[in-house]
Amino acid sequence: MIRLITSAAIALCMSTGATFAQNWTLDTDTSRLAFGSVKNGYIGEVHTFEGLTGTVSGDGEVSIDIPLAQINTNIDIRNERFGEFVFAGVPSATLTAAFDMDAVRSMRPGESAIMELDSVLSLLGNDVDVFAEVFVVRTSPRSVMVTTNDMVMMATDALGIDEGIDKLQELAGLDSITRVSPITVRFVFER
Repeated sequence: MIRLITSAAIALCMSTGATFAQNWTLDTDTSRLAFGSVKNGYIGEVHTFEGLTGTVSGDGEVSIDIPLAQINTNIDIRNERFGEFVFAGVPSATLTAAFDMDAVRSMRPGESAIMELDSVLSLLGNDVDVFAEVFVVRTSPRSVMVTTNDMVMMATDALGIDEGIDKLQELAGLDSITRVSPITVRFVFER
């Protein structure tokens, strides 16, 4: 996830001259972070976070705020339980990265590239290293889109949320909930 953010930030800052040093802002309406889960061995579901915000500074520092309280699992009571038991009432998580903007400076509108990026997800007091391959498209002189090239797989134990998932499983009376989730990201940044 963070590598995706980093790629987006790099691509956004690819312009030359004064525009290269300007900050970029995540477009909340067109950006998306989704993850999947499987319960009872075969029932797959997709969940998202609403209201993502973020910036990329002129020197390549990326910061994305993930509002944990705005999780959308398509079931209201499950949204509440995620907030209470999985996220322990913590309002947000942060995805950060730093990158070399020179790697994408030459991209022009319509050009794309696949990049490998390292990022850090700060969630519930844990800093989790995240590696992702991302697909970066310069959509216009003032915008860049970064998506996961493949799904990023995250384990609940690495995120420090196993106990919360245990509680969800107990409350819902489920036999199982997967402990590894596929994650996809679409981040659109605008100058």
